[in-house]
Amino acid sequence: MKRFTWMVVVMLTAMPAWGAKKVTVQQLRDMLVQMQAAKKTDEEVATALKQVVLSEELTRSTMNSLVDYVPGKFSTEQIYVLEARSATLAPPADDLPNAAAPDAAAQKAMLDRAAEYATKTYGALPHLGATRTMVRFQDHVEQGPLTSGLQNSAISDAGANPNLVLPNQFVHYINSTEAQVDFVNGAEKNPIPQEKGQWGANGMLALLGQAPVLSTVFEEAQKAGKIRFLRWELVNGKQAAVYAFNVDKKNTHYAVDDCCFPDVGQAGRVFFSSASMPGGGGAKGNLQTTTSWNFYKATVPYHGEIFINPETGIVVRLITQAEFKNSDVVHQEDQRIDYGPMPVGDKTLVVPVRAVINTEDVPGGDSGAANFSLRHTMFTAEYKDFHAGS
Repeated sequence: MKRFTWMVVVMLTAMPAWGAKKVTVQQLRDMLVQMQAAKKTDEEVATALKQVVLSEELTRSTMNSLVDYVPGKFSTEQIYVLEARSATLAPPADDLPNAAAPDAAAQKAMLDRAAEYATKTYGALPHLGATRTMVRFQDHVEQGPLTSGLQNSAISDAGANPNLVLPNQFVHYINSTEAQVDFVNGAEKNPIPQEKGQWGANGMLALLGQAPVLSTVFEEAQKAGKIRFLRWELVNGKQAAVYAFNVDKKNTHYAVDDCCFPDVGQAGRVFFSSASMPGGGGAKGNLQTTTSWNFYKATVPYHGEIFINPETGIVVRLITQAEFKNSDVVHQEDQRIDYGPMPVGDKTLVVPVRAVINTEDVPGGDSGAANFSLRHTMFTAEYKDFHAGS
């Protein structure tokens, strides 16, 4: 007992103060300034940043202002992680416009302009092609055994170590991919490109469901009748009206299609006998397990925020946050899409220019084949070179 108490004291002493709680963007800046003054190494700063959880959005402009305090590639990587993980949060209060909320009539007028834009302009966009650069960040994953028992019979083709445990327990850069994608009526049609090996079995999550479609989200939010003015915010230096919304199970068409999660089946027989009985005792058997990989598919309620140009009704940002049951193997799927003007031939169209997706899932599924663990995967996507689709 005394030894256990001593170990706890040592652990608490070694734990940095900022690792035990959420911090504001200003506190993050102060921490970086202090570590620079203390001449901390790149690895030391990165380790500290891995233990930070922001309570506010780290905007791109603020992130760029921190570059002089970040000493190397490892800490730079973690700053990008913090930006992505905070993408759906509100920015610091000091960064919000100091303007009063509009009256009810003005709120309705802005919402009406946005509804018309979402359905008649954005929803009527022509077939477009674009280049998407997607970056994946992910933390550790503990994977369930593909086979176990006296005789093995796995049907997964992953070829992975059956007791794989990746040592990096913090979110870090995994890879970057570039692909040609298509937009039809403003909706992206191409799934995330597949990695080597089988999804799930290779420690990777694939999001195969339809990304949020602005016109559909707007229609469902209005039909649900749960949309309200929330605040003013600056987007690209211009004031935007932020509306919060909720779409319940009755009105939602938000389809989640994630791949893949293990389904472990056991087969065989085990013979038992008691050592106290004639003939001796022990256990015999050929207990086997086999693992197949299944999709998680569901249509779920969701909530989020819509950012509207108050003069034109153009939507400049959309945030959606899917709602799951506690028993689901997917716990989180938050998406943010930023829209902006891009040249398309001889025209300028407002199209998606950046997206951030934050997810949390149970990589072992609900089979009980592995210790319970959570996997966090984040994707950031940039879109360019828009052109008429073929």
